[in-house]
Amino acid sequence: MPKNLNIHKIVVIGSGPIIVGQAAEFDYSGSQACLSLREEGYSVVLINSNPATIMTDDDIADKIYLEPLTLESVTHILEVEKPDALLPTLGGQTGLNMAVALDEAGVLKRLNIQLLGTGLDTIHQAEDRQAFKQLMEDLHQPVPQSLTVHDLGSALKFADACGYPVIVRPAFTLGGTGGGIAHDEAELKIIGQRGLELSPNTECLIEKSIAGYKEIEFEVMRDAAGTTISVCCMENVDPVGIHTGDSIVVAPNQTLDDPTFQKLRSASLQIVDALNIQGGCNVQLAQDPNSDQYYIIEVNPRVSRSSALASKATGYPIAKIAAKIAVGLNLQEIQNPVTKTTFAAFEPTLDYVVAKIPRFPFDKFVSAERQLGTQMKATGEVMGIGTTFEEALLKAVQSLELDTKMQTTLLPKTTPTESELTEALEHPTDVRLFYLFEALRQGWSKQKIQAHTQITMFFLNKLAHIFNTLTGLQTGQLTVAKAHAANQLGFTAGMIAQAAGVSDSVVNALLPAPVYKMVDTCAGEFASETPYFYSTAFPGENESKPLGNSIIVIGSGPIRIGQGVEFDYTTVHCVQAIQAAGYHAIIINNNPETVSTDFSISDKLYFEPLTAESVMHIVDLEKPLGVIVQFGGQTAINLTAKLAKLGVKILGTSLAGINQTENRHEFETLLADLHINQPQGDTAMNLEEARQIAPVVGYPVMVRPSYVLGGRAMAIVEDESELAEYVQKAIAAAPHQPILIDHDVQGLECEVDILSDGQDVFIPGIMEHLEGSGIHSGDSIAIYPPQHLTAAQQAEIIQTATAIGKAVHCVGMMNVQFIVADQLYVIDVNPRASRTVPFMSKVTGYPLAKLATNLILGKTLADLNLPIGCPTPKPGVAIKAPVFSFTKLPGMVTGLAPEMKSTGETIGLGRDYHEALAKALCDSYHCTLPKAGDVLLSSHQPNAELASELANVGVKLTLGDGQIPAQKPWAVLNLDEHQTTASPLNYYALSHQVPLLTSTATLTGLLEAVLQPA
Repeated sequence: MPKNLNIHKIVVIGSGPIIVGQAAEFDYSGSQACLSLREEGYSVVLINSNPATIMTDDDIADKIYLEPLTLESVTHILEVEKPDALLPTLGGQTGLNMAVALDEAGVLKRLNIQLLGTGLDTIHQAEDRQAFKQLMEDLHQPVPQSLTVHDLGSALKFADACGYPVIVRPAFTLGGTGGGIAHDEAELKIIGQRGLELSPNTECLIEKSIAGYKEIEFEVMRDAAGTTISVCCMENVDPVGIHTGDSIVVAPNQTLDDPTFQKLRSASLQIVDALNIQGGCNVQLAQDPNSDQYYIIEVNPRVSRSSALASKATGYPIAKIAAKIAVGLNLQEIQNPVTKTTFAAFEPTLDYVVAKIPRFPFDKFVSAERQLGTQMKATGEVMGIGTTFEEALLKAVQSLELDTKMQTTLLPKTTPTESELTEALEHPTDVRLFYLFEALRQGWSKQKIQAHTQITMFFLNKLAHIFNTLTGLQTGQLTVAKAHAANQLGFTAGMIAQAAGVSDSVVNALLPAPVYKMVDTCAGEFASETPYFYSTAFPGENESKPLGNSIIVIGSGPIRIGQGVEFDYTTVHCVQAIQAAGYHAIIINNNPETVSTDFSISDKLYFEPLTAESVMHIVDLEKPLGVIVQFGGQTAINLTAKLAKLGVKILGTSLAGINQTENRHEFETLLADLHINQPQGDTAMNLEEARQIAPVVGYPVMVRPSYVLGGRAMAIVEDESELAEYVQKAIAAAPHQPILIDHDVQGLECEVDILSDGQDVFIPGIMEHLEGSGIHSGDSIAIYPPQHLTAAQQAEIIQTATAIGKAVHCVGMMNVQFIVADQLYVIDVNPRASRTVPFMSKVTGYPLAKLATNLILGKTLADLNLPIGCPTPKPGVAIKAPVFSFTKLPGMVTGLAPEMKSTGETIGLGRDYHEALAKALCDSYHCTLPKAGDVLLSSHQPNAELASELANVGVKLTLGDGQIPAQKPWAVLNLDEHQTTASPLNYYALSHQVPLLTSTATLTGLLEAVLQPA
């Protein structure tokens, strides 16, 4: 079927800010879709409010609206643009829900806009729990016993009849939001009420639990002609009961026999056919491990989180092909971009194994509930590719960037008792893999482990194989045979050396270099042009040939709080600049969600752990002109010293310059030599030293470890008892690491990104923070240009940042953070791209990462026509507002502090400060801001001053005790650090689209925005 020639302009709806359950994978799929549509000759208009992503870059669409994803905002854009069609299935649940809202409001019909791809009837049938259940019954596809409810009483009555446990699945939510497993009536009352509130149509499916079954996912494609293919069958190592986003997943499936596989595949294809899916679709099934019985769990009628994983696992670009299907092309007409000789109707075949392990935020949120269930909690994921399951799994473990001891010994940081181990296996957390190895170490049989975990015996046999090999390394002499056997299972040289008690050099002398194999989607049956490689320790032909004239770019690894999709943005821009300069660009990264790991982005992609050992193997093969570390966040910076010591040429700011900013003592000396103010402070190695330093510095003090990311483990302590508690925990977590103690200066915080050629400095602009100092910059609302800084203060900021850039001979990019108080203080310098680079690039018009890359490659500011100093801002105001995933992480402290907590950000662009702030916060909370009403304050300390301030502008402040108010408040202000998101109040705020604020400054700014509109 030829593509649709009756349409010319297509609007694509993005997924908005990054939250748990809807992250970088939708940036990847959305970017692919836009480029794919433009490739077919269509004009593409993109609506998305996330400034951190590649998707909102000028090159992705013909026109980009960085506007709120609200019904009012999107409707206005559609009225202005008058598109022929709308594509909502690449923007996650946000895109789907917006399409439904536009339809229900009559907007699509009124403007005569055609919906492309999967239709609204299909969306309703797949997302509406009762309609989906009815369809499955019509198809004679088995579903667990269940009931669709709209009130808690019906849920309780059904559970009493069918028996506990039951699973609560809210309709039209993302990542299992609001759902969970209820084991008794008390739990069902809590989970059921929460699920009903968070469902847009107050609907939940209450389902008899089948926890413990095997969970299988099929990623399926279907075109309008009815051709269907299975792109990838993925098997969860974890049984049903843990959200797939939180599960360890392996592809291809490992334990299904062929009759069972064919049965589940046929069921998946039948369902997408009955739903009339046109594009990509994810089908989740449960298989009874003890019989032939299976059940259909759910279907995502869109490109999903798993689509990105399936795309990277197979090399088959699902979103790109789904977009072409949406405009009428069939699978048999679309050329496979991997082989260039076959068509998209050809099902991928894998001759390797892929393992995905989720990355969780609990290293930052120690108080959050770590137990895993049906509501997703992971912030990102890593993927390992190997010849065997063991090799793929251990490569994924090495990519997680967790505690070094855990990654080398495969055991928990502390040894659990028998009862603690039993609890950890029966109620799994983010580190359950390491507890499985601990159970083997403590002599548990595989049968006993299975009884407590319900994990398939195949996977337990594999884990036992890994553990027995580790034990073998620890006994007797290390031989070539032992080293080779371990290496082929995925053990790194460092792991082998640690286990055998020898040096890395001894192990390296025993091991051959790895070989690299191509990811080609077709197991070598057809010629492939994919520059996409993985390493294996198994002998064979090395399919990766050195490119020559190349530069390696280190990626940023898994998405986590403090290091998100913005570093994928900078990595991609760096690669584009390298290629434009005439060099070959090579990416090393391990994150399947991102644009940077699309094989079409770079000249060569290595999907590998970001460790010095892994990177050096690639360096030895490729012999690049150098390695760039500035765009991979703290992950890449932390590799710099090891790589430089091994003789790697680091391009950009030198290791000495990096150390001047990252090492506390060198940084203090640098600022002192430049006569630049900094908060008084010192470094302690133990509690005794900390107790001596803090009184001299003056309480309250800011405490933190060196070389941190996202303010990890940073805190403000008020007295000696709090100091002692902090230091003891810090030393236990990282022995022999210095602890920085600074006086906590209160004032207005601001920051700049600078570009430098080593001699001169260019500053694109100053960002002012709405929240005061003491709140992490990633959690602060950032305003550009600054609204409350005098001309003299701005001049001093520019002069100070310039002096620092020159002093460290910055080449490329650097970020400097300040506090404006009684004088200007410098509080931090990051010798790399920061999370603000995409935001500042988009609001100033300067592509900062590309410009910085050109400086790294030898250009000067003059060569790039960049002025020295800071140019005059353009008219208008831009505001970057943080977005939090509090509903997904019950138990975490919501009060803002030096440690970052936000998962993403949104942007507000306006003629002035008030308009920009209103748009940013309106998008953050998906709400319409009222002109008047009560503000509910949740605080352990009454704030009379705030109440008086609000009364002056006509807003009543009601002191709350965490209970749901009788009337919907104007906003909820939570200033109580002890009031966690497990409280009904916070769930109420988010489910009823009421702004949930965490600082008085934000509330005051919000009031200004509403009461003084532009």
